[in-house]
Amino acid sequence: MILKLSSLFHKNRLLLIGIILLSVANNIHWNKDKYIRIIESDAKGYYAYLPAIFIYQDLNFGFFDQMEADYSNQHLYYDYRQKIEGKFINKYYCGTAIAELPFFIIGHLHSWLFNKPMNGYSKYYPIWINVGTIAYLLLGLFFFGRILTFFQIENHQITLLFFITTFGTNAFVYTVLDPGMSHVYSFAFIAMFMYYAMLLFQQFDQSKTIIHSSKKLFFTLSLLLGIIVLIRPVNGLILLATPFLAIHFDRFKAATVRLFSSPKIIFPSLFLFFGVVFIQLIIYKLQTGHFFIYSYAEEGFNFSDPHILDILFSYKKGLFLYTPLAFVSLFGLYYSFKNNQYQFWTFTIFFFILTYFLSSWWNWWYGGSFSSRVYVEYFPMMFIPMALLLKNIKQKAVLRCVIFALIIICQIQIYQFKYYIIHYDSMTKEKYWDNFLRVDELIWKKPK
Repeated sequence: MILKLSSLFHKNRLLLIGIILLSVANNIHWNKDKYIRIIESDAKGYYAYLPAIFIYQDLNFGFFDQMEADYSNQHLYYDYRQKIEGKFINKYYCGTAIAELPFFIIGHLHSWLFNKPMNGYSKYYPIWINVGTIAYLLLGLFFFGRILTFFQIENHQITLLFFITTFGTNAFVYTVLDPGMSHVYSFAFIAMFMYYAMLLFQQFDQSKTIIHSSKKLFFTLSLLLGIIVLIRPVNGLILLATPFLAIHFDRFKAATVRLFSSPKIIFPSLFLFFGVVFIQLIIYKLQTGHFFIYSYAEEGFNFSDPHILDILFSYKKGLFLYTPLAFVSLFGLYYSFKNNQYQFWTFTIFFFILTYFLSSWWNWWYGGSFSSRVYVEYFPMMFIPMALLLKNIKQKAVLRCVIFALIIICQIQIYQFKYYIIHYDSMTKEKYWDNFLRVDELIWKKPK
């Protein structure tokens, strides 16, 4: 009986996670007028392409002021537009909007069926965007699970890793608290990219039976990389993870030689990749008459002044402070070093380059956010060492206790973040420790 229940639990783990997330989202955002908080700050820009194209036919966003007056939190005014040669453009890229499109359509139909304003911002639009974010998280977890099978991770350990990623990291924040942000969408597409890359590299392992066409896999990866870049260009760095995903150097070398020695693969692959990215350039052309625009104005990278320690450890936004399970995961690299040094070094080099780039952004703490939000999309990569740790460590019970405790700590800190005990951009050492794990004031005050 216990074995049957356990099997049923593992089989339905994504359904269970989805139900929990939908329940939390409903409690936080779907009652009364709370839905306006779903699309806030940067999320306004990511989403705005959809009403601009499908409702207003206005890529200069002339509807902004009216929608801002009718459907926004007046305490969080944010204009996502930039003025270029007298015309407004969207500061953000259109990839997230493309990913949101199916749920925007459902929201549009829902509004029509229930006689709500069909303006892109009334209640059902943001609610369905929230549902969409949850769906993409589950999709990313599904492919993350497929990735883990390449490392011979057991089914019950995969289930634990799903719960770690969902409830023990800031991915939870960007799924239910701030679901309009781009990170969970990137998480899903990066997980897909990683899975198909590992499937491709298997084609070059002579000990395995080839069951997929390497040409089709190259094309699939090109399309996925295109949408990853279209959502957030810096996430093209995931390409640097491919040596690690090959698991062995011989596979990586063989796949690279195959790609660059075959015009029938490399040219269609490049066409597919740039074909996807070109969508943004077409939008710029329609907006301004120019294909190439830098929409972030004076914002950019300062590669001579990276904040590596700050982005990882600071009280302001440190990834490892506010998402400690990401730090615990790194201990799994011991088993990579012990069993496959190629894997160890390719992961380490990728993580260093990634951190160097992310911490070189002028605003290295990435504004109002919880933990270092720009790592969320890379969790399918970052928690592979955790999988190796769960698989190989002898003190499994101790590790599970640590994981459980850190999931609780993460959830308490997210709760504090929601009610501004952990400030969105101004945390200090003193404030952090004065309020460490304290929820008593929040409970007694019954925050709204």
